[in-house]
Amino acid sequence: MFDPSKVFLFLVTAMVIAITPGPGIFYVAARTISGGRTDGLSSSFGTGLGGLVHVFAGAFGVSALVLASAEAFTALKFVGAAYLVWLGLKTFREARVPLEMAQAKATSPWAAFREGVIVEAFNPKTAAFFLAFLPQFVDPAHGSVALQFVVLGLVAVTLNTLADILVVYMADSVRGGLTRRPALIRRMREGSAAVLCTLGISLVFARRPV
Repeated sequence: MFDPSKVFLFLVTAMVIAITPGPGIFYVAARTISGGRTDGLSSSFGTGLGGLVHVFAGAFGVSALVLASAEAFTALKFVGAAYLVWLGLKTFREARVPLEMAQAKATSPWAAFREGVIVEAFNPKTAAFFLAFLPQFVDPAHGSVALQFVVLGLVAVTLNTLADILVVYMADSVRGGLTRRPALIRRMREGSAAVLCTLGISLVFARRPV
């Protein structure tokens, strides 16, 4: 179904994006600190489910786009590559700005889960990310575009959720320790930014079989 040469690139990119410290990670960390591990895990699964909304919605849109115009898909490829470079530059620029975890009130696990779903499902940045990122690794020559999009989306959402769960356990054990090592967080973000820019540039020169 997939071009083997792109599978590794996709996994590396998706993992880098998943572990890059950002609003999503700090959101579940804040939930954990305010409401404990249960609230944090509930929020993580909620945001994961919310992400799936964008995956399935995007699958139909991208499939229609590819079937309608190969040129449009090529244009989307360059947009996606530019998006990764922009994301890398943005991450590097913001790396030196201290990230403070938002304060969240303790709540029930169900409420935390529901809020996570709503926050992610109605986040236009998440929709834009999936529409710009996943099509770079979809190839009409290797089967159904919609199915490929869904499979890649499930992998991306799973990696993001696993990263969030890891953060939940870390935050639960140190209770605020993430804010005590700003230099480490800055270096992680700068390194991730460099990787994202490199991957974005490489996608521009990637060849897709017709």
